[in-house]
Amino acid sequence: MSKAPDIRFSGRATAEGKPLFAPLSFDMAAGEWTCLLGASGVGKTTVLRLIAELDHHVRFEGHIEASDGKPLSDRIAFMAQSDMLLPWLDLVDNVTIGAKLRGTPAAADRAQELLARVGLADHLSKKPAALSGGQRQRVALARTLMEDHPIILLDEPFSALDAKTRADMQDLAAEHLQGRTVLLVTHDPAEAARLGDQVLVMSATGLTPMRVPTAPAPRPVDDPQTLALQGRLYQTLREPST
Repeated sequence: MSKAPDIRFSGRATAEGKPLFAPLSFDMAAGEWTCLLGASGVGKTTVLRLIAELDHHVRFEGHIEASDGKPLSDRIAFMAQSDMLLPWLDLVDNVTIGAKLRGTPAAADRAQELLARVGLADHLSKKPAALSGGQRQRVALARTLMEDHPIILLDEPFSALDAKTRADMQDLAAEHLQGRTVLLVTHDPAEAARLGDQVLVMSATGLTPMRVPTAPAPRPVDDPQTLALQGRLYQTLREPST
């Protein structure tokens, strides 16, 4: 894996002449998790897709730049809200699909190890249709971790999981993504409070940065500072936009 860069996002986006979000400006520090929190429809996923260069129908005016001046596109692993698993492939082949599409050797042993870490060791030969929604999301997480890229974009990666599994998968992602530049889009204040080195609340009027706990992420769910941030996030989310 190449060294992770800082990323600077600054600009505005429109579709058919209508603004998709207020002008935004923020930095994602190398090796840290930036959590983007906000209500549905505020534009969080659009920001993520713009960084990934996937929203071609959107007009973006501004800059999305890495601190090392190199292109972002071939250094990004992107996990979308939908699992995007290929229904005709088993779990190992789904996790290794990136390498196969690039024409590089697919490390099946590592894929099996990651699938075991997400609790799916007994399901390796199954097709996605045989899995629950939460299991499919764990396969998609394993595929993202398999890519081993320096820039990671995660769109609600734990949303389909029960509380225990969600905490386990958050720990696993934090372990595997050390040193990466991570942008996590989430609706969950508890998740942002636990995982964020930087937490930004996005609303119709822009971004509100939040003061994060001094404890390193992932933080204990019952840590007083974590719970206090969670409460402030709920409060901020409920404030009307002006």
